Amino acid sequence: MERHTTVISQPELDRQAAICREIASYWEAEGRTPLAFVDTYGCQQNEADSERIRGMLLECGYRMSDTEEGADCIVINTCAIREHAETRVYGNVGALVHTKNRHPAQKIFLCGCMMGQPAVVEKIKHSYHHVDGVFNPHQLWRFPELLQSVLTRRKRIFAVDDSAGNIAEGIPVVRASKLKAWVSIMYGCNNFCSYCIVPYVRGRERSRRPEEIIEEVKGLIAAGYKDITVLGQNVNSYGKDLDCGVDFADLMASLAELPGDFWLRFMTSHPKDASHKLFDTIASHDKICNQFHLPFQSGNDRVLKTMNRHYDRAQYLELVDYGRKVMPNLVLTSDVIVGFPGETEEEFEDTISLIEQVRYDALFTFIFSPRGGTPAAKMEDPTPKEEKNRRFDKLCNVQNRISLEIHQAYVGKTMRVLVDGRDGDNLTARTEGGRLVRLPGDDSLIGQFIDAKITGCTTWSLVGEVFD
Repeated sequence: MERHTTVISQPELDRQAAICREIASYWEAEGRTPLAFVDTYGCQQNEADSERIRGMLLECGYRMSDTEEGADCIVINTCAIREHAETRVYGNVGALVHTKNRHPAQKIFLCGCMMGQPAVVEKIKHSYHHVDGVFNPHQLWRFPELLQSVLTRRKRIFAVDDSAGNIAEGIPVVRASKLKAWVSIMYGCNNFCSYCIVPYVRGRERSRRPEEIIEEVKGLIAAGYKDITVLGQNVNSYGKDLDCGVDFADLMASLAELPGDFWLRFMTSHPKDASHKLFDTIASHDKICNQFHLPFQSGNDRVLKTMNRHYDRAQYLELVDYGRKVMPNLVLTSDVIVGFPGETEEEFEDTISLIEQVRYDALFTFIFSPRGGTPAAKMEDPTPKEEKNRRFDKLCNVQNRISLEIHQAYVGKTMRVLVDGRDGDNLTARTEGGRLVRLPGDDSLIGQFIDAKITGCTTWSLVGEVFD
């Protein structure tokens, strides 16, 4: 297959690295270490992007701050997936005008998916004059150049060209955790679900070369990372734009065969591209976690067709049945939209019945949020907000009951967990299936795999003790 992806050239990446050194020298000449604050909204891909932004800022001589007050550079990584996230961004960006009035030399950048929408960029340009720079997801690798331009030219900059075929390797990363790591394996999406803005702001699918991904994961294992999640808008499409014949199941098998004691996870999957081969690969590799996030969005075929999801209820359930056949301990999570335009009460009940049939371990549930520029935003939506809220509450109550029943079945069992931190008096840990476990213990256990006996539970977590 013809390759659509262009890897940014090494000379260009070297130029960005040289700019980082120039900025660091600038601050050294100023005689101080500047502060930077990065605020992230949205999904794990945005979290991974922010880790790269922090990496570039560190190379530019900045030290990270946990507040915008007093920061020399503020970067807000935005999310466009729902209206609520956009409203929060506008509110917080607007409030920064007061921060900048107190610190006039402060530089403010906006990036992320909102900046992939031309109407949003125009709004920022004309109504938020205290914002110094804007760049969309395709321009992230150019951040050092953009920062230098703002620092030296004292002019606002808007880098929103749609160079969506580009992949940049080797950008420095400052990871938020010493145990858990995100690894982006692909970018963009080709699915064009009728409600989703992602293909418009993230561009078409483009995959990183498998050898680059394997080298990155090798480095993480060597650095002691124990829980590694590979990311993509639709990981099941990985490799379709490459010429090497490696698909997602092949990639996961290669990663799982690397030496070391670690867990591998992935997200997010699309049911239309999920395969028996992938389930078989997970089942045959102990390092690949038995957690599978498989968004279904609706349990009704008419709604699924209107959503442009390219599968029906029966096809989805066949995937679930096969997954549980080869992995009886499969932990299944999903996304669901309530109140999609035109959804009737009977169609909503189809969603409830699917949840009852599948019995998900957890659901991420959302009330439909129209996104400008998507087909669903133009659809007639006669269902009142109050009715959507009622359906949302009913669905959450059903799932909460199921989650509690599943958790109750774990009481008395012993499970392998990764201790990842402390919350008050208890350690926090995660099971292979991603369940939160709270247990007493010493901080020396943080970062270790241990066996925990489950002694109790709530709807959202398990309670345990160290099993000796």
